[in-house]
Amino acid sequence: MVQAVRDDAYPLHPVGRVASPLTDTASAPRQGDEGAPTAWLVFHPQVERAVRDLRVGTDMLVLTWLDRARRDVLAVHPRGDANRPETGVFSTRSPHRPNPIGLHRVRVLTVDGLRVEVADLEALDGTPILDVKPVLGAADER
Repeated sequence: MVQAVRDDAYPLHPVGRVASPLTDTASAPRQGDEGAPTAWLVFHPQVERAVRDLRVGTDMLVLTWLDRARRDVLAVHPRGDANRPETGVFSTRSPHRPNPIGLHRVRVLTVDGLRVEVADLEALDGTPILDVKPVLGAADER
């Protein structure tokens, strides 16, 4: 028997916000390594203990909620190129998708209390941060 899942069964609570000079999708690169300016991850005081061990030079994965993305898109032309075949969003990095979770690989440049400056973040100013995880090295380095 398949059990129905309530819409509120998985509440998400942002741990902070992005502070970036990028303010609209037209000015943002499609990926962080395509010319994204430096940006700041500004964390809420409630997660201070979670931030305390972040270090300059560390590569991290930042998960964001792409709050300006559409949630009704299931297929796109990759990179907005109509000459490319329409592709299901689960096979693309399109921000428009049923659950617009952004995944960004960044490098820590500065740590200043609850503010962490990063390189290669293409998220827009004000984008909610859901989580941060380290990029793992080889199994014997973990």
